[in-house]
Amino acid sequence: MAERAGPQVYSIAAHRGFADALVAGLIPRYARDDVGLARLTLLLPSRRAERIVTEAFIRLSGGGMLLPRMAVVGDLDLDETLGPLLDPLGAGSAIPPAADPTRRWLRLAQLLKAELGEDAPKAPGLLRLAQETGRTMDRLAVEGIELGDLLQDRVAGIVGDLADHWRQATRLFATVQAHWLADLAERGEVDPPERRNLLFQYAARRWREAPPAHPVVAAGVTSASPALAALLRTIAETPRGAVILPDLDLSLDRDVWAALGTAGAPEGPDDPPFGERDAVTHPQYHLKLLLNRMGVNRDEVQPWHRAGLAAAPPERSRAISNLFLPPAASAGWVDLPAAQRRLSGVRLMQSAHPGEEAQAIAILIRQALEQPERRVALITPDRGLAGRVIAQLKRWGIAADDTAGRPLPQTSAGRALLLLAEVAAEAAAPVPLLALLQHPLVRAGEGRRDWLERVRALDLELRGPRPAPGLPPLHAAIDKLAKRADGEDIRSWWCEVETVLTPLLDWAEEVPLADALDLLLAGGEALCGDALWSGADGRALAAFIEDLREGARAIGTVIGPRDLPAVLRDAMDRVAVRPPWGGHPRVAIYGLLEARMSRADLVICAGLTEGSWPASPSPEALLPPAVLRALGVPGAEFRIGLSAHDLAGALGAPEVVLSHALRDEGGPVIPSRFVMRVEAMLGELADQHREVAAIDLARRIDRANPAPAYPQPKPMPSAEQRDVPLAVTAIDRLRGDPYQFYAQAILGLRSLDALDAEPTAAWKGTVVHRVLERWHKSEGGAGELLALASEELAAMQAHPLVRHLWWPRLSKALEWIDAEVRAAAAQGRTVAVSEKTGEMTFMDVKVHGRADRIDRLPDGALAVVDYKTGAPPTPRMVEEGFALQLGVIGLIARDGGFAGVTGEPERFEYWSLGKSKAKTSETGFGYATEPILEDKKKSGIPREQFLEKIEGFLADAIRRWIKGDEPFTARLNPDLGGYNDYDQLMRLDEWQARGEASQMEGGQMEGGQ
Repeated sequence: MAERAGPQVYSIAAHRGFADALVAGLIPRYARDDVGLARLTLLLPSRRAERIVTEAFIRLSGGGMLLPRMAVVGDLDLDETLGPLLDPLGAGSAIPPAADPTRRWLRLAQLLKAELGEDAPKAPGLLRLAQETGRTMDRLAVEGIELGDLLQDRVAGIVGDLADHWRQATRLFATVQAHWLADLAERGEVDPPERRNLLFQYAARRWREAPPAHPVVAAGVTSASPALAALLRTIAETPRGAVILPDLDLSLDRDVWAALGTAGAPEGPDDPPFGERDAVTHPQYHLKLLLNRMGVNRDEVQPWHRAGLAAAPPERSRAISNLFLPPAASAGWVDLPAAQRRLSGVRLMQSAHPGEEAQAIAILIRQALEQPERRVALITPDRGLAGRVIAQLKRWGIAADDTAGRPLPQTSAGRALLLLAEVAAEAAAPVPLLALLQHPLVRAGEGRRDWLERVRALDLELRGPRPAPGLPPLHAAIDKLAKRADGEDIRSWWCEVETVLTPLLDWAEEVPLADALDLLLAGGEALCGDALWSGADGRALAAFIEDLREGARAIGTVIGPRDLPAVLRDAMDRVAVRPPWGGHPRVAIYGLLEARMSRADLVICAGLTEGSWPASPSPEALLPPAVLRALGVPGAEFRIGLSAHDLAGALGAPEVVLSHALRDEGGPVIPSRFVMRVEAMLGELADQHREVAAIDLARRIDRANPAPAYPQPKPMPSAEQRDVPLAVTAIDRLRGDPYQFYAQAILGLRSLDALDAEPTAAWKGTVVHRVLERWHKSEGGAGELLALASEELAAMQAHPLVRHLWWPRLSKALEWIDAEVRAAAAQGRTVAVSEKTGEMTFMDVKVHGRADRIDRLPDGALAVVDYKTGAPPTPRMVEEGFALQLGVIGLIARDGGFAGVTGEPERFEYWSLGKSKAKTSETGFGYATEPILEDKKKSGIPREQFLEKIEGFLADAIRRWIKGDEPFTARLNPDLGGYNDYDQLMRLDEWQARGEASQMEGGQMEGGQ
């Protein structure tokens, strides 16, 4: 390649494959002897690019060779710093050190809080605002914009025309930045982007004054910051130096190139650098901006003379150029011949949902790997989709690593730390506490099995409504467990757990953030040991904690325990844990940033939907777009152009699949504008580019032969299994839904309440029964009922929110019970027993139950009372034999089954604590009713026949299911409401709808006849 006068700037076309084409040209140009290539200095945009270029050297070396010296110019998007070449010690005295980013973040939050005063958001929101403020400051610094530029008259005039909230936000930004710059000056530091600029300027000046003795080449650098552009210009003018750009379209028509806009070169003094006329969303715009800032005309750029191993046909670059034409120029698509519109080797894949898309992509990867040496790359900004593909590839034992990494909170080590923070924030609520104690890193190794057994026992004990915060409710749960199991063992285990929890729960309203982190670390190490810090995620967590703790201690940041989880999660989300080497050597999964410069034989671009690729533009939090344009800062739409350039580079691969789904987890989505451009340009050729085989396989791969219809369950246990005692509360299930009785009484299955569950009717009933039992046994002193209720709620360790929401209704209903009992006593009715257990033998079957209350009437007869926290059963249900509890208790009482109670039951009353319908009710809650057919009632059982009817229903149930051989049919009475604890066990959804449909079809046929 002959040298020529002027800047040495080259472009590698998209179809050539940047990394391989770059190396294919560098080797013959610079490797003139054994060490010639080693004298070359290669500047690359990021460490990921360094890794990709190194792999390309290995592929193309043909044997051993000394690699060039590679240096990273730093990528702010990847949070990468400059390599040591451009940060020489010799410049240390002339260039101030960079401020610590974490310290700046916390200090900006402190400044924002001071400026906003009472209007400042809480800690999580304030720190997010500080992060966004720092990001805006960095964008301005990269463009070389100082605080004085923000205060110039032209910008001030624009600010004055904006809405009031934008004016206040701009003033807030300027004030905070001024305070921060004063802090930097006092410490003799500068922001990292400012230091980058100074180092770029230092290197450019040094190389202009004394050109380097050995060649310097900048490859793949597309950042258009003014300082970097000046350095690239200097490199292009050094002896044997060069600047090599990726995918600069040299074939783009001059008119189209001009239509991209001025790109940082305003035509007049009143034209803003980034006006509305600029096509900032075009994939070539940022390259035009870079060339303008370098002072290089596009005509001076030369095409690179080599192609890579995975090069595509040359016509691909022309088709890509046509694909991304600006709106006006794209009207020429209709006149393009088919050869210039066809994207040979590019396929469009449309799936129904992300799950199907991931399965189809995994199939494409699996098919490609069947060909030896064939490399595959999946590029997607959708981390969820990448995770689905990784999971699907495990079907064939393909270990694919997501090189974009996982956010730190999604790793084991990061999640452990967040769970500790959540336990502290929620005062050891059951959900975070049990999640922490069951975390994979907690007590990993020997002894974990015994540890988990104790955790599961505590899990079962804490089911139901959330207990009160703090340790006392947990102590009560442990005491209950100790009575049922090895008390010494469970108590010693809990003592170990409590040692960890106590410091986390003993916090003031606000504590220094550094001290809070120390507490979390102490708890994490006590539970996890060294396992917390092992692995890539543990090392990333250690670095994150150390950095945050040091910054918090320097700034003096304080935080409340409830804010800590959100603050940590936001900060940890910015840390990506990238996997080490060891995945499949021919499969790579990239994010957009990581995919730059990479190349494979098959490239799958997935997640091509609006809001994902390209991402939705997000405006700056404090500076309005008009101000940014006036200052010459690319707006939010500028990143759409970068996303388009990423796609253009990926389209240069030999084989490309563009994939998108029609919906995501939330609902329908819009295909990416890039996909719609491809379809519009292809026109009638689009159907020839559809990928349907992979979608068809994805839909068929998990499709098994239709399962036989699941019948309505009708279990037939043996006579020995049927011979079980009958609880009065289970008889209704036996008659209404025999399968539920079978599952409960014969199989012994019980449903578990959820953790932090809403208070159930059973839970409320337990509270009410305990309160009334204590009240009756204390002979119902006046005014004692509410006091006893308050004590019982406290004894059950109910959460304050539960107590406060339920107490108003409960107290009113208890007042009604107090008044009713006293009124009845005045008429000679007394409470005989309450919460009394009794039993009888009926047809050789033990029938047992607990009576809520049995009263003695003035004439010596008995009144059976059943308390209900909600609506009682209707008289119709009692009449049809599906609500027998009240009557069976009466039968046991008549049989003398309750010690000390004799007599004939005559009254059968439900006392409901629900809302009263009676207008005369003083409290509005509480009423009594009997399922007796009398007066104007249309349903119920006559009083004189009540026990006889109930006895008949009981005898029928025993005769059919307990002593007989009738199957325990599921949903024998489908219209009967009730419990649904066993619907999943009986696989209700698999047969009930089908049965109903069959009945409807049968009815239609009969009607038709």
